[in-house]
Amino acid sequence: MLPLNAQNLSSLPAELPVPSYDRGALRTGIVHFGVGGFHRAHEAMYLDRLMSAGRALDWAICGVGVMPADRRMAEVMHAQDGLYTLVVKAPDGTLEARVVGSIKEYLFAPDDPEAVIEKMAGPEVRIVSLTITEGGYNFNAVTGDFVADNPDVRHDLTPGNPPRTTFGLITAALARRRERGVPPFTIMSCDNIQGNGHAARRSFVAFATLLDPELGEWVQQHVAFPNSMVDRITPVTTDDDRAEVRKRFGVDDAWPVVCEPFTQWALEDTFPLGRPPFEDAGVQVVADVEPYELMKLRLLNASHQALCYFGYLAGYRLVHDVAQDPLFAGFLLAYMDREATPTLEPVPGIDLDEYKHQLIDRFSNDQVRDTVARLCAESSDRIPKWLLPVIRHNLETGGEILRSTAVVASWARYAEGVDEQGNPIEVVDRLKDTLTAAARRQSEDPLAFIADRDLFGDLIDNERFVSAYRSVLSSLHLKGARATLEELAGAA
Repeated sequence: MLPLNAQNLSSLPAELPVPSYDRGALRTGIVHFGVGGFHRAHEAMYLDRLMSAGRALDWAICGVGVMPADRRMAEVMHAQDGLYTLVVKAPDGTLEARVVGSIKEYLFAPDDPEAVIEKMAGPEVRIVSLTITEGGYNFNAVTGDFVADNPDVRHDLTPGNPPRTTFGLITAALARRRERGVPPFTIMSCDNIQGNGHAARRSFVAFATLLDPELGEWVQQHVAFPNSMVDRITPVTTDDDRAEVRKRFGVDDAWPVVCEPFTQWALEDTFPLGRPPFEDAGVQVVADVEPYELMKLRLLNASHQALCYFGYLAGYRLVHDVAQDPLFAGFLLAYMDREATPTLEPVPGIDLDEYKHQLIDRFSNDQVRDTVARLCAESSDRIPKWLLPVIRHNLETGGEILRSTAVVASWARYAEGVDEQGNPIEVVDRLKDTLTAAARRQSEDPLAFIADRDLFGDLIDNERFVSAYRSVLSSLHLKGARATLEELAGAA
């Protein structure tokens, strides 16, 4: 069994393509925070495409880990020289794999924050990209204000402390470039947030201003933050995935990536120091990303939330099993058609009816084996950004809200931490304790969960929303998830 590393590339089997370009000649042009499965199935994959065509050889990636949990990725990246196997699984069972080589180096910030700062301070780095999750931007979901009293943020704002947050590290590098007369790099968010570039600008300017008002003004005036929409279903890597790579190719890859065939990236063309020719790798480089991102957030991402809590409560554990159930597929399509689509403007080059049916097909891909639990995680960072804007829009315009409100109720029922068979649910959320405590008060106070104004704002004051929410939550408690969906289908 051959370990995957640079030394063994030439010995790998012919059926596993490897980088055709000289990785030793690559030069780092991008520093990326948050090297997980999605980044490696998406941005790194696009760059590998370009490099394979002899392009973008000065745009290699230096990955950065910030969280303690990133240490394992650091170990794997170092052992494998940044290489990994990307496995694309089609619904018909066909598999396409290749070794991706666009990540040239990896730094683990807790071990050496200075090395990370100095890497970004160098003029060869022209883009710093981010997949730090929806919650990583540290702003209040309702007000949009930067949360300055976050303990890690307070640590980074204290003079003399080595930075330990993404904000602290990147801002320190920007300050160093400013002192040296080096133009600032572009900060490119690849996270699922509406206006992710605007969100990144708001958070980084806020942090820099708290650190130094003059620096904050400089970041506001001189740093570019392009918006983008990113899309590719990428489940968590399992031991079975590792075993499959070993069996098929005789390669020991400690952290391969499995994904679906579909991929999309719409990117605003705002890069003062230049960028790779992404459009030549299939990226949609556009003047306005908003129609694409709203389409994706409110149809794909919000539909994932519509699927996952009802699905988990009904006993499903794999996404394709939920999506292949006609009752659940019908609920998703009705949500998309009658509640999400009316909130969208036309999307250039996209047939929305075709896109929605394609989503159901993608969710139904039984080769990807995405888990329902993954979709249920970190709901407090997802529901307010993806689903609640649909409810608010339709409340303002008189549109339908029954299904989107039902998703909120299904989250509230899931957050109780016990399924319909009495088995414990492992709620994964940064606000787990608060959410579970509120959810478990619902028997005496049905509105306890949605009373949290930091998450739901003033929705609890809206009679139409509250009435629909009460009705669905009561049905979930009395009849269960499947019967509740049957009632919703009958009410259509």
